[in-house]
Amino acid sequence: MVYLTYQHYISIDPEIRFGRPCLTGTRIAVADVLGWLGGGQSVEEIIEDFPELSREQIQACLLYAADRERHLRIAG
Repeated sequence: MVYLTYQHYISIDPEIRFGRPCLTGTRIAVADVLGWLGGGQSVEEIIEDFPELSREQIQACLLYAADRERHLRIAG
Protein backbone atom coordinates (compact mmCIF):
# COMPACT_ATOMS: atom_id res chain seq x y z
CA MET A 1 0.00 0.00 0.00
CA VAL A 2 1.27 3.47 -0.89
CA TYR A 3 0.64 6.11 1.72
CA LEU A 4 -0.44 9.57 0.64
CA THR A 5 1.37 12.61 1.99
CA TYR A 6 -0.39 15.94 1.86
CA GLN A 7 2.79 17.89 1.13
CA HIS A 8 2.54 16.90 -2.55
CA TYR A 9 -0.94 18.39 -2.84
CA ILE A 10 -1.05 21.43 -0.56
CA SER A 11 0.96 24.62 -0.79
CA ILE A 12 1.02 28.02 0.84
CA ASP A 13 1.68 31.07 -1.32
CA PRO A 14 1.23 34.57 0.13
CA GLU A 15 -0.02 35.69 -3.30
CA ILE A 16 -2.87 33.14 -3.37
CA ARG A 17 -5.86 33.43 -1.02
CA PHE A 18 -3.85 35.59 1.39
CA GLY A 19 -1.45 32.74 2.17
CA ARG A 20 -4.09 30.25 3.24
CA PRO A 21 -3.18 26.60 2.55
CA CYS A 22 -4.56 25.70 -0.89
CA LEU A 23 -4.54 22.73 -3.18
CA THR A 24 -1.49 23.22 -5.36
CA GLY A 25 -2.30 24.68 -8.75
CA THR A 26 -5.73 25.90 -7.65
CA ARG A 27 -7.23 28.70 -5.61
CA ILE A 28 -9.25 26.19 -3.58
CA ALA A 29 -8.37 26.45 0.11
CA VAL A 30 -8.04 23.44 2.37
CA ALA A 31 -10.59 25.09 4.67
CA ASP A 32 -13.10 25.20 1.80
CA VAL A 33 -12.79 21.46 1.18
CA LEU A 34 -13.03 20.69 4.90
CA GLY A 35 -16.10 22.89 5.16
CA TRP A 36 -17.78 21.09 2.29
CA LEU A 37 -17.04 17.70 3.82
CA GLY A 38 -18.17 18.89 7.25
CA GLY A 39 -21.33 20.27 5.71
CA GLY A 40 -22.24 16.83 4.44
CA GLN A 41 -21.00 16.85 0.86
CA SER A 42 -19.51 13.58 -0.30
CA VAL A 43 -16.18 13.32 -2.09
CA GLU A 44 -18.11 12.48 -5.25
CA GLU A 45 -20.27 15.62 -4.93
CA ILE A 46 -17.21 17.82 -4.44
CA ILE A 47 -15.54 16.32 -7.51
CA GLU A 48 -18.76 16.80 -9.47
CA ASP A 49 -18.77 20.50 -8.51
CA PHE A 50 -15.00 20.87 -9.01
CA PRO A 51 -13.90 18.31 -11.63
CA GLU A 52 -10.34 19.63 -11.48
CA LEU A 53 -10.02 18.03 -8.03
CA SER A 54 -9.09 14.43 -7.35
CA ARG A 55 -9.86 12.06 -4.50
CA GLU A 56 -6.19 12.27 -3.49
CA GLN A 57 -6.38 16.05 -3.17
CA ILE A 58 -9.46 15.81 -0.97
CA GLN A 59 -7.82 13.13 1.15
CA ALA A 60 -4.74 15.37 1.43
CA CYS A 61 -6.95 18.07 2.96
CA LEU A 62 -8.08 15.62 5.64
CA LEU A 63 -4.49 14.55 6.33
CA TYR A 64 -3.42 18.19 6.58
CA ALA A 65 -6.17 18.90 9.11
CA ALA A 66 -5.24 15.81 11.13
CA ASP A 67 -1.59 16.85 11.18
CA ARG A 68 -2.49 20.37 12.31
CA GLU A 69 -4.67 18.93 15.07
CA ARG A 70 -1.82 16.71 16.30
CA HIS A 71 0.42 19.76 16.63
CA LEU A 72 -2.16 22.05 18.22
CA ARG A 73 -1.18 23.39 21.64
CA ILE A 74 -3.54 25.17 23.99
CA ALA A 75 -1.96 28.11 25.80
CA GLY A 76 -3.01 28.31 29.37
